[in-house]
Amino acid sequence: HQDRITKPMIRDSIEEPWREVSWEEALGYAAGKLNSIKAQYGARALGGITSSRCTNEEVWLVQKLIRSGFGSNNVDTCARVCHSPTGYGLSKTFGTSAGTQDFDSVMDADVVMVIGANPTDGHPVFASRLKRRLRQGAKLIVIDPRRIDLVRSPHIDAAYHLALQPGTNVAVLTAIAHVIVTEGLANEAFVKERCDWDEYQDWARFVSEERHSPEALEPVTRVPAETLREAARLFATGGNGAIYYGLGVTEHSQGSSTVMSIANLAMATGNIGRRGVGVNPLRGQNNVQGSCDMGSFPHELPGYRHISGAEVRSSFEQDWGVSLDPEPGLRIPNMLDAAIDGSFRAIYIQGEDILQSDPNTQHVEAALAQMECVVVHDLFLNETAKFAHAFLPG
Repeated sequence: HQDRITKPMIRDSIEEPWREVSWEEALGYAAGKLNSIKAQYGARALGGITSSRCTNEEVWLVQKLIRSGFGSNNVDTCARVCHSPTGYGLSKTFGTSAGTQDFDSVMDADVVMVIGANPTDGHPVFASRLKRRLRQGAKLIVIDPRRIDLVRSPHIDAAYHLALQPGTNVAVLTAIAHVIVTEGLANEAFVKERCDWDEYQDWARFVSEERHSPEALEPVTRVPAETLREAARLFATGGNGAIYYGLGVTEHSQGSSTVMSIANLAMATGNIGRRGVGVNPLRGQNNVQGSCDMGSFPHELPGYRHISGAEVRSSFEQDWGVSLDPEPGLRIPNMLDAAIDGSFRAIYIQGEDILQSDPNTQHVEAALAQMECVVVHDLFLNETAKFAHAFLPG
């Protein structure tokens, strides 16, 4: 058990013990160190990391602190990696990169498709709600190489488990689309009313090609063609169809294509725009979506507006009363590389334990040890705080 830290602490070097101080002294110490590094090495020697576990307001303030206070765009977040294919894929298909439903919506779903996610292990609160809906009679299709708990556990029995070969997400979804289009199960009235009809016809022609049939793709996907056909029919005709997906979709080389395939499937069957349907990414942390929306990327201001846009910058510059750097900043790995090179000197880390969670721990340690000022803003003295000069309790 680790007690939450309640008093700010500072030290001049990471070899020294921590000193508990007042908030005034801690903030003055951190600001003084950051200002002196900025004066000596320039704004681009400073940066920070926002948290996908914090509220939108907190994330907004951290990226604003780095951009307007530090004067650089060296701001990044863990969410840029894990769900950037969601951001890209959904913005290309829907024009916005947010999931389309709230979690209560699952209680109105009739058919649930889970792809590349293990809700009972990774998202237990949502999983308990999903299981309640399944016990009430909703049908389940699981697309996953593993037989996860949802496939068969007490009171739960998936209608179909498509145990695909890892890396064949797009092929399986294209085969499902093939069945839906060639068997006349698409909701063309919905598509005409709500989607782009010309683009739909191009897509329908593409997925209808024989090379995309479940039979032609069976050697690639290793999913029995007849099982896949039955699952596709259930999704298209079973009532409200909701798709939930996780990192088994997004952390693949074809992540963005898979997200677009999922969105296309939802549109083609009319399963978007009301309760119990939709495209629902299951994120790794509780506010991944918000931290992306609030501008935690080195190249984008809040609302996914690119830092290189003069009009975008000027609107923020007027509100914040500063001039912004037009150059995109460094991502987390680049900040660490630059620290080892000596060109990056100070970092502000909020609610993110990079020493614990980022790959290549020795590299992270070496980079943090090189920095002249590490400010950690967190609930506990985490692993990263071993290299901090100022600890601000959250």
